[in-house]
Amino acid sequence: MNDTLQEGALDGLRVLDLSRVLAGPWAGQLLADLGADVVKIERPGVGDDTRAWGPPWLKGADGEATAESAYFLSANRNKRSVTIDLGHPDGQRLVRQLASKADVLLENFKVGGLSQYGLDYASLKSLNPRLVYCSITGFGQTGPYAPRAGYDFLIQGMGGLMSLTGRADRTEGGGPLKVGVALTDIMTGLYATVAIQAALARRERTGQGQHIDLALLDVQIASLANQAANYLVGGVVPKRMGNAHPSIVPYQDFPTADGHMIIAVGNDNQFANFCQALGRSEWASDERFSRNPHRVKHRDELIALIRNVTVSRTTGEWIAVMEAAGVPCGPINSLDKVFADPHVQSRSMRIDMPHPLSKNVGLVANPIRMSESPVQYRQSPPTLGEHTGEVLQGWLDLDTTEIDDLRLKRVV
Repeated sequence: MNDTLQEGALDGLRVLDLSRVLAGPWAGQLLADLGADVVKIERPGVGDDTRAWGPPWLKGADGEATAESAYFLSANRNKRSVTIDLGHPDGQRLVRQLASKADVLLENFKVGGLSQYGLDYASLKSLNPRLVYCSITGFGQTGPYAPRAGYDFLIQGMGGLMSLTGRADRTEGGGPLKVGVALTDIMTGLYATVAIQAALARRERTGQGQHIDLALLDVQIASLANQAANYLVGGVVPKRMGNAHPSIVPYQDFPTADGHMIIAVGNDNQFANFCQALGRSEWASDERFSRNPHRVKHRDELIALIRNVTVSRTTGEWIAVMEAAGVPCGPINSLDKVFADPHVQSRSMRIDMPHPLSKNVGLVANPIRMSESPVQYRQSPPTLGEHTGEVLQGWLDLDTTEIDDLRLKRVV
């Protein structure tokens, strides 16, 4: 953590975060890391769904598990938590008042879900024309699937990612696999953050906010990148290839004497260096392998030859040899090895923050490095409703009597 807090890049920006689970909260956390004041609206007594998505749970000072899940902690740093019952008319009124003071609103309710509360974009736009209102759904605000609920796993399947992930069907362990993290949610959170900042930049010129419609399915398809282009340009449906690359060889994992390593040869010069490091320099002049298109064509022959050599040394030995030869190479690390890696440690990718229920909570750092307005870690992921009174006083100028009355009516 930084000892002296500097002004963040988004300092002064007010974000009302009505989202739950991962995609919306990820965008909210990123905006908060960059300096925005992000107020997370949660259901009284329950909160964000992910608060219950454990184990593992944060351990308290006594070593016993608390009610804070690791999942929730991963996506809600630097936010303030306010509990409001959206089903209560006074709760709806409070959120409308907060939205009238906000620059950005994030939500991931089903299409039309907030209109019953008068909290949809059309309703709030009339109160705050400058509001940037970002809706995140599984399938978007339009189209035949718009009413459906969307979850990352489902979208990875429908959006084509699982058709590309996993070993080929006719190999051992073949079949579709999802990515090991909710990658579609994460990418949607990143796209949301980009869209919000673009809308804010336009607002600076025009004075007008706007509605952002982000769909997990759209994001997943857009993120297929070269694989989608391979189909659209080449007309051939890409297949699962395990860890191999459809257009580059060798670019995959290889067995070693004590495990596996990754070789990522990106051009013909690197391949020549790779062959020399293996002690097989003659492969670089072999017509089957000398150029990448030829290596792709003769993939099976070359991979078999390489595998016969790589098993002769340990992963560590090969990495040392390949690094000396300028060949991109690395291990396949488990997370304990990731966070023990000296380079990862030098980049401070783990942070520890004090937490109301524990001495410290370990979190993954934000990867953005900015020279003049660095990311700040101001607030650990909040406990449920931790800042309700503070925000209602600061944003809405409510006094303690009014807040106590709202508590008595179980609005907050």
